[in-house]
Amino acid sequence: MPLISLVGMPGGGKSTVGRQLARQLGLPFYDSDHEIEARIGMSIRAYFELHGEPAFRDLESQQIDRLTREGDCVLATGGGAPLREQNRQMLRERSHVIYLRSTPEDLFRRLRHDTSRPLLQVKDPLKRLRDLFRERDGVYLRTAHFVIETGRPSVPALLQMILMQLELAGLVDASRVPSPIDPHHGPEAGPA
Repeated sequence: MPLISLVGMPGGGKSTVGRQLARQLGLPFYDSDHEIEARIGMSIRAYFELHGEPAFRDLESQQIDRLTREGDCVLATGGGAPLREQNRQMLRERSHVIYLRSTPEDLFRRLRHDTSRPLLQVKDPLKRLRDLFRERDGVYLRTAHFVIETGRPSVPALLQMILMQLELAGLVDASRVPSPIDPHHGPEAGPA
């Protein structure tokens, strides 16, 4: 079973989908942001305010290096992780990278009431999301082995799309991919 990394914009569903994907594949799940918070003993937002983004990005690179050496797992990365060449290289070489691609408008709909994301605590968060998407989309595309357009499907539908891509690539056994026509063999039913 491979190490699978998820990249994408803040609020793109990396943690939610990653947790479900790990459960379906019987793999451990790690969220690089949660791992960093556990290590530093404070929220990323507080760390950003105290030490700035460059110090946070250094910690993030250390965590990605550690987590991509852990062995087979599903890893949700922070939205800015692929901005560093070193991180992109580690992710591409050590894992199968899936880009959960969301439009800024879809992200805004999901995040408009979320106060925990430091990069979105601005006067016009939709403009900020559009700017971030413009800056990052190409980086995510270059990092990814697979691109999943998220749009508005449910988590089970996204999970199905990811599992089908991984199966087509020969990375997961077909028995782990729920049948779209068998309701008793969906993502909630657990591994076959």
